[in-house]
Amino acid sequence: QSYCHRLQHDMYFLTSTSRLNEQVVDKIVLQLNRVYPQILTNEEAEKFRNPKASLHTRLSDLLKHLQKKGDRHCQEFYRALQINAEQLFNDLPSRKILKIPDPTEIDTDKEQYMLNDRGPVFFLACFSMAAGLALFWYCCNSETQVIGRARRILGFSPIIIGRHVRNICMLYLEDMSRN
Repeated sequence: QSYCHRLQHDMYFLTSTSRLNEQVVDKIVLQLNRVYPQILTNEEAEKFRNPKASLHTRLSDLLKHLQKKGDRHCQEFYRALQINAEQLFNDLPSRKILKIPDPTEIDTDKEQYMLNDRGPVFFLACFSMAAGLALFWYCCNSETQVIGRARRILGFSPIIIGRHVRNICMLYLEDMSRN
């Protein structure tokens, strides 16, 4: 949908009473006048900021003028409206039409959330449980010599495990081998 069609669709909403106040309209007109590329000339900006005319008339004339100028001018109006009146910009009827999802389209963000709704704590709990079960199965298996293999692993891991922790584990393994 082109910006001109969107502006035509939103025209009644924007010109209805108390949607836009004079200060916001003046800010929008000034932005359209001063921003590159210049959308409104100085004379046009003075015309649309004239306090003698009613706000409704000035705003209606501005919107009609922008529609005649083309899609680029309407797009810049929407940009100025978003900057100066974001809440009103989000409430525009054309924005609501754009936000309606296609029922046949898969929402990838929702799908991603559905797959990952448990979070990191759940992952750590499952990982810890799996590692604990694997260690328990390894230690309870009568065919393996846990002490000798554990001593070799701990003896060659001073980088992975701190020196004090490694010494405590080695002392514990020596006590276990004596018993």
